[in-house]
Order: sequence, then structure tokens, then C-alpha cells
Amino acid sequence: MRMKAAGISTIRVAEFAWAIFEPQEGEFSFAFFDGFLALCEEIGMNVIFGTPTATPPAWLTEKYPETLNAQKDGTLLRHGARRHYNYNSPVYCGLSARIVEQLAQHYGQHPAIVGWQIDNEFNCETDEFYSDADHLAFRAFVKEKYSTLDALNEAWGTVFWSETYTDWGQIYCPRPVLNEGFNPHLLLDYSRFVSESCIRFARMQADILRRYKKPGDFIATNGLFGNLDNHRLQNEVLDVYTYDSYPDFAFELDNSATDLKDRAWTRNLIEARSVCPHFGVMEQQSGGGGWINRMEMPAPRPGQLTLWAMQSVAQGADYISFFRWRTAAFGTELYWHGILDYDNRDNRKLREVSEFCHLLHALEPVCGAENVSAFALLKDYDNEWDARYDVVHRRFKEHSEAEIFAASELYHTPYDTVYLTEKTGVNELSGYPVIFYPHPVIMTENRANMLKEYVLNGGILIVGCRAGLKDLRGHAAMLPQPGLLQSLTGTDVRDFTFTSPNEDNDPDTPIWNDILTPLADTLVLDTYRTGYYAGEACLTEHRLGKGRVIHLGSAFSRNRVRHFFEYCSILEPFSKVISAPEGVELVMRRKNGRTFLFVLNFQQTVQTVTLHSPMTLLCSGEPAVGEISLPPFGTAVYETSSQSR
Repeated sequence: MRMKAAGISTIRVAEFAWAIFEPQEGEFSFAFFDGFLALCEEIGMNVIFGTPTATPPAWLTEKYPETLNAQKDGTLLRHGARRHYNYNSPVYCGLSARIVEQLAQHYGQHPAIVGWQIDNEFNCETDEFYSDADHLAFRAFVKEKYSTLDALNEAWGTVFWSETYTDWGQIYCPRPVLNEGFNPHLLLDYSRFVSESCIRFARMQADILRRYKKPGDFIATNGLFGNLDNHRLQNEVLDVYTYDSYPDFAFELDNSATDLKDRAWTRNLIEARSVCPHFGVMEQQSGGGGWINRMEMPAPRPGQLTLWAMQSVAQGADYISFFRWRTAAFGTELYWHGILDYDNRDNRKLREVSEFCHLLHALEPVCGAENVSAFALLKDYDNEWDARYDVVHRRFKEHSEAEIFAASELYHTPYDTVYLTEKTGVNELSGYPVIFYPHPVIMTENRANMLKEYVLNGGILIVGCRAGLKDLRGHAAMLPQPGLLQSLTGTDVRDFTFTSPNEDNDPDTPIWNDILTPLADTLVLDTYRTGYYAGEACLTEHRLGKGRVIHLGSAFSRNRVRHFFEYCSILEPFSKVISAPEGVELVMRRKNGRTFLFVLNFQQTVQTVTLHSPMTLLCSGEPAVGEISLPPFGTAVYETSSQSR
């Protein structure tokens, strides 16, 4: 009853409980959870029930070692941790389907259950798979994709280094090679294969659950990890996506956090919102994290639990579940602290969670509201996966996305992340006056045409260096750069270089410099200030139809991004209703003509904001206007009728 008294109304259970349900092969036991769910029904506690496939029991992996994942060199990852299985073992898929069906048959109609979580954190711990089953499945995957070895050899450029394949049996997932010098085109297909394998495994479970669950009970999973097309997973398999939010990683010992620290976790939440506009948080940090062998984090300071939970709500989370109720007294996660500590006594974390739960009820009008954004950040999975393996691509991609986010936060100019998929239409882009597509190294004709239509209709497209360099195979396009985007940018790139750390460099043209030659009707906005190409164009603008394309020849800096905000007239869209220092995060959400403003202080000191028009503090109904002081880690949510976009 302590949970109920604290305001907790929904819990998640059973995601690691396979050995409890099936202690021996084919012998099923439901007694423990039968009693537990009966108690939940009695006291009115809602339950999200997990399928336990993230932790196969010892009898399973000992009898069927082919179900285990392996390292690149073939070494099996043995029993004793979690997520040590592979998606492609027919035996594992069969045993997983059986345990899911047993649980669905037994508990599918239980009145206490309101939803199901499939597995736990797909592709966490590792997002690479090298078992014998994976090699066979990868071989089948590329055979279906290419049909012939000639087509595969051309796509992978295997004539280079005499890599040509003459039999399908010669093809494997990446295996150890000298200096990690893998074929990059194989790696790109390998990421696509891992994603496809995971989605197929999740779909198998979801299909079973839907045959037995009650109408209205949802199917979800949690986490947001690599080598996985999370948008396909959400659109094809799930009812709702949930994220696991742990901002305390910013303060992890021996970790070099960004200057935004825990505030940087907002970037991940924006990513989650791109997958599912009204997502949930299945695991919201409630204590310092840590395993016995890694991840050492300090305890959240007073106020930070509420701050981090409000950070999630502000970015679109309509459900918050804290992890965990009580700290485990044994096991690998011995130091992953929960709301309660080992001694089970009331503490400041419980008080803060209880206060937040009551605050969340006051924020009920915000549920389902849309986030207000000034621009969109475009991404796509081909470029995500290419940058995973191409260190050149990764270097400027990671830098630019971090700097765009930093500028967005510090200068109070929020954005949405939008992934281009096969189903994306220009109508999904047209609502944004400005789009940043920082480094679309891989470019296709369909995407180029969509971007052109967006610009012709009045949009502003901003791209950076190396745009249009490659095709879908990862081959360099044998076209003048920026390749398929040249008709949009109105530029030609004949020379390019890394910026050398041993030379005097301009901080606003970092990492890589494409030296831009403007073509007809293209305006030069700025030039390089250093290097052998000083005076040559680094920034151009090309008008096209009702819109324009801005081409930056380098990676992005936050200062450069701020100038873009000003130039495109999107800087600080909420400035008419509020002024705030850089240390405060501002988020606006709207629904049914109502406007809600989140004000979050991520600093350890008092911060002062100014409300320029009368507002109502949502949690209390009190009026507010003028200067407002936010305590350290303090939060406030106001309702205002002002329109600030």
C-alpha cells in the first residue's frame, strides 16, 4: 500500500522471470504471479506484464548452446548475464514463442493487466550478433536482397582487395579482420540485417499477444538502441513506444559529459518523440545507477528526480514509471538504486516521487498535447548506420548534431527530430519553416526530390559538408559534389579537406571543409578565413521556387547555428511570453487551444525568468507574471493563452 499512498498506480513486472515461469523445460509454473496479480487486483494496482525473453534460463542455454549470441571470433556469450541470446536461432525463436504463448494464454484476460512489454531493451548491452544462426540468416538476407552473387559483388565492391565471392557459403556476418578494416558496404547491410532480425523477433511475440490480450491492453517495448529501425518497430509491431531515461549518466564517474550535462538527455527524449509522438517512460531514474563492474553514478540531488521526470513530460512523455521501487540487495545491479534503499525505510526520494506523482495529476490537461517546435532536424537510418562504421562521417555528424542541439537549448529554439522513411511525404516536412539536414552523406533520388519539393513550396533547407557523397550501397557517387543535391544547393565542390589540428582553424568551420564554388544565381554568405583556401566560399544560399537552400561547407558550431536561427527568423519563438537565461530549458506544448509552458532549471543555483504576460501556475491555479525565481533544479508549468510561434 506504500506505492498507492505515494501515488503510484501502475507497475511493471516479470520482464526477467523466465526461470520462475519455466524452471525446467516444458514445466510451467504460474503460482507466484497468480498470487501477486490477485493482490494487485484487490488493491487496484495496474500492471504492465513483461515477456521474459531477455533472460533465457540456464537449462535452455546449456541444452541449446546454439541459442547464444557470440563475439566476432565465435566465442559464445554464456549464461550469467542478460541479453546473451540471438534473434535468429530457430530453437530460441520456438522456445520464446512457447513461453510467450503460455503467459498470454494464462494472463491475457487478467483484469489487473493493462499492457504488455515485449522483451527488455532490444539491442541494449550489444547490438551485434555473430552466432552460427546469425551467419546463416545473414546469408539468406543478402541472397534475398541481391538474388545473384554478381549483384552482391557489385553492391559490396568486392573487386577491391580481391574480396569477390563465388559461393553463397562464403558469406558471413563480419568476422575478425586485420585492423578492423571491414568492407563498409557489407557492414551497412549488416546493420540492416540486425534491425530486420530484431523486428521479426518482436513481431512474433506481438502477434501471439494480440491473440489473447484484452481489447485496449497495449503492447510496448522499452529503450532506444542502435542497429534498429525503431520507427518500423513502432509502426509495424507496437501500440506505443516507451523509453528508459537516465540523465544521471551525465554525472557518471570517469565520464566526460557535455557542457549541458543532464540537460543533454533532452536530445534523447526528442528522439523518442520522433518514434512515438506520445511516448511513455518505462524506466525513469530514481536513484544513482551502477552495476558491480561499471556505471558508477552519484545519487540524484534533492529536486533532480522531479526535474528529470518533468524533463520527460515536457518532451512528450504521457506516462512515467520510476525504476525501481526498491534497490536490489543482490545481483549485478546491486548499486542501481531505486526509490527505496536496502533498508526499506521512507526517505527523501520517496517523498520526492510522491510529490511528483501528485504534480503529474495536476498536469493531466497536458496529456496528449503537441510540442511546439521552430524547426526540424532531419535524419534517416541509412546515414545513421553509415556513420556507425565510417569514422569520417561519424566525426562531423556527431559534432554537428550535438552543436545544433546545444544551440537549440541555450537559445530557446526547440526542434523536432524527423526521420525520413519510405513512407515520409513532403506534407510531413511542410509544417516546418526551416529544416536542418546536417550531413546527408547517403542521398537517394526520392529524398532529393522530396527536399526539392519542400523548398519549392517555401521551405528553408540547411545542409552541411559531404552532403550527397554516397548512394544507398555506400559507394561514393561519381558525380560533382554535392551529388544529387547540386541542383538544390547551386554549388560545386572541387576541393575539400579535414581541418588539421596543427593549423590555425576557424571554430565556426570545424572538422571538415568543402570548398564551395557558387553556380548561377547562388549567393555567397560567408567565406573561409584560414587555410590555403581563405577567401573561398564556405556558406552559400540558393533560391529555388518560394524557398531557399543554405549550404555550409563544414560541420556546424553552436555559434553558426544561432546565426542561422537569426537569419531564418526562428530564434527564440517564445520570447514574447517569457525571457529566460541559458541555464533554463523552455518547452511549449499545445492542445485544444490551450498552451502550456514548461520552465526547467537545470542549474544548482536560483535562476530568474520573466513572464511577459499573465499566466496560471498549472499545479496550483495561482496567477503569475513578471520576474519568477526558480530554486535549484526547480520546475514550473504555466498555462498561457498567448500564441508565440
